[in-house]
Amino acid sequence: MEISGVISAIVIGVIIGALGRLVLPGRQRIGVLRTIGVGIAAAFVGTGIAAGLGVADTQGVDWIEWLVQIGLATAGVAALERFRSRH
Repeated sequence: MEISGVISAIVIGVIIGALGRLVLPGRQRIGVLRTIGVGIAAAFVGTGIAAGLGVADTQGVDWIEWLVQIGLATAGVAALERFRSRH
């Protein structure tokens, strides 16, 4: 993987993580680095799921892929929030 690919993954992870937090109501008490980590993981896994469904590479904006990624990020942020509230 080239450096530009890593930088792109981080930037996309930041965007996906932030959108995942915005979808959840209320305040989430997880840090920025964890949000970015969840976003990066959601971006990679979401791309894999979209590729498996055959919707990863479409003409124009890949809306279904974005929705899958944001949904995964939302679930990841919610899971981290629940885990942190227990400990």
